[in-house]
Amino acid sequence: MDISMNELRIIESELEIDLNILLEAIEVALLHAYNRAPGSIRGARIDLDRSSGVVTVWAPELDDEGEVIGEFDDTPNDFGRIATSTARSIIAQRLRDAEAARILGDFQGKQGEIVAGTVEGSAGSSPENRDLFIELGESRGLLRSEEQVPTERFVRGDLIRSLILEITVTPRGASIRLSRSHPDFVRQLFASEVPEIDSGVVEIVALAREAGHRSKVAVWSNDPAVAAKGSCIGPSGQRVRAVTQELQGEKIDIVDYDDDIATFIAAALSPAKVVRVDILNSDMRQARAIVPDDQASLAIGKEAQNVRLAAKLTGWSIDIRKVTEDARGAGFERYDVEE
Repeated sequence: MDISMNELRIIESELEIDLNILLEAIEVALLHAYNRAPGSIRGARIDLDRSSGVVTVWAPELDDEGEVIGEFDDTPNDFGRIATSTARSIIAQRLRDAEAARILGDFQGKQGEIVAGTVEGSAGSSPENRDLFIELGESRGLLRSEEQVPTERFVRGDLIRSLILEITVTPRGASIRLSRSHPDFVRQLFASEVPEIDSGVVEIVALAREAGHRSKVAVWSNDPAVAAKGSCIGPSGQRVRAVTQELQGEKIDIVDYDDDIATFIAAALSPAKVVRVDILNSDMRQARAIVPDDQASLAIGKEAQNVRLAAKLTGWSIDIRKVTEDARGAGFERYDVEE
């Protein structure tokens, strides 16, 4: 039995696929098929002659003590049909891979990155449908309403940037899902504006976001000579301002990450000043922040947004107590991390 090498060479030329890679994939698939057949011998190997296309299954010959002393031809009688079917399957898969690569083009491996595009218009006929099609060169992305920021509105022709959430290939072409509300959109915007993040010197350790309203970003530097927070803010605040402008005014708090959780919680409650942080239960990740009386409303924030985001950022439940309340043992408010 044999496989047509001429056909494989044509495929190699048309798809620009290395012939040896194609043949190795066929050999692996054939060995798998042989091992599943009744009476197969463990340790066998597939030999696909690169000149003739002849396929042979070589099985180990053992002596009475189980030592390998040679090989013998153990090619099954019906292996020709299996080999032909397997080769066609591998070739078909390579064709699908090549078509996917053609369809995706420049978007191959771009998931999680930011892309710029032009709003084509609504993806639905209903006025209530806020889903948008975004023109991305020769491709088209879909920005669903749930991936948009509630406070933003776009019309046909607007230039926007979005995060590539997912790329899939369907019979109708490439499907590219976009997002502007995902926390990683903020993460990637900082990476594009802050060279120290792009180089790996500064790391965004944690990020909490309520899209359209406020984000909290915890950063850390692996170089003592580089200030993580200062790098993200930039000269005269230009770097963080560029991110804020892209987010159409969304407020951003940048804080320094610290391995000491009490220090980190205090920083996460910025811009409020914190007198101290008490760890109530390490196992349950519960803490209490004591703040000056005139800082309590700032620490909690409008509709509890500041403390809620601080809880998300740190992963700890945070109780807020005023200094005077703490002194007389009065009650306090607790804000848990939202799942």
